Formats: sequence, structure tokens, C-alpha cells
Amino acid sequence: MTRIIAQQWVSLDGFASGTDGEDALFAHVAPGADERSQRYNVELRPSIQHVLLGRRTYESFVSYWPTSTETIADTVNTVPKVVASRSLNQAPWADGEPATVVTDAVEHVRQARHHGPGDIVIWGSLALMNQLAAAGELDELDLFVLPVVLGTGVALLTEPLSLSQTLSEDWGTLTHVRYDIHSVGGQPERNVDS
Repeated sequence: MTRIIAQQWVSLDGFASGTDGEDALFAHVAPGADERSQRYNVELRPSIQHVLLGRRTYESFVSYWPTSTETIADTVNTVPKVVASRSLNQAPWADGEPATVVTDAVEHVRQARHHGPGDIVIWGSLALMNQLAAAGELDELDLFVLPVVLGTGVALLTEPLSLSQTLSEDWGTLTHVRYDIHSVGGQPERNVDS
């Protein structure tokens, strides 16, 4: 069955961005760290059904990636994308295939779990990720943990989660960890067979 995986950059103290935005976090990405994470995502691409983005992340991505020459640019530009938005009617992507727009992200992932092979990966889109977590529709966290303590900022998670670690890799300038999600806010584990 399709799994819903949230991939995020995070500080050691659990912030996905500083109070003034993501630059407070990404200022601490050492040379080579982003390149390593991009190679990982290029390798991950064959297992991805599509990427799910919130509106703000879509707008940020579409203004940057179509002209980027970074390692992952071709992957970002060609992977099928779905944008969760109540304000957009369409989501063009430069010369590439436009993203599909859905108004209800929770219902979308519930339906998509049963359509075709591959997982759904959320890039950025914290509000969307937390909405899916609260609904019990998030299966995994795939985190790039930077060795920095921000002290304040935008928390990665807004819901208490019960997790088990499935992977930990030391990439030198950051740590890559993956966690399966077992329950949200003390609620019983979601039946993945339903």
C-alpha cells in the first residue's frame, strides 16, 4: 500500500524554520550537505508515485526549480506533483506537466493510497504535513537533521506522535533519520489495511 512520507529539514531542537523564515535554518547547511540530500532524493524517485505540496511551497518551488541546475532539478521538474489548495484552480509548471490541484488533502491521500504503486512524499508544506498527521494519514517522517539549535522558530510538528526509528545515517554535516508513525496524540494506531 502507498505510504505518505513527510520529508523535512529540521534543527536539532525540532524547528523547521526560524521565526523569520527558512533562511535561519538553511544558513546552517554546510557545503555538500544539500548535494548529499539531493542525491538521496534522486535515488528515491523510482519509489515515488507523486509529490504533495501546499500552495506556498508550490509557489516557492515553481519560481525556482524550472531554471535550476542543481542535481535534483530534473527530478523535481519531472516528478508528478499534486498541490493542496483552496485558492488555486491550476498549478502550471513552466514547460513541464502542470501539477494537479486538490482542495482536500486528507481525502486525496485516502484515495491515492489505493491508486497505483509508489509512495507520496511531502516536501516542505508544514501546515499540510501537520494536517495529515492530525488526521492519522501520515505514515513516516524522513528527516535531514542539521547540527544546530535555533532556540526558537516554527516547530516541525504540532501533534504529539508515537514513533519508531527505522533508519539513522551520519552524513557528516547532517544526520538522516527516518521514523514510522504509530499513533497521533495518544490515539490508537491507524489501521493501514482499511
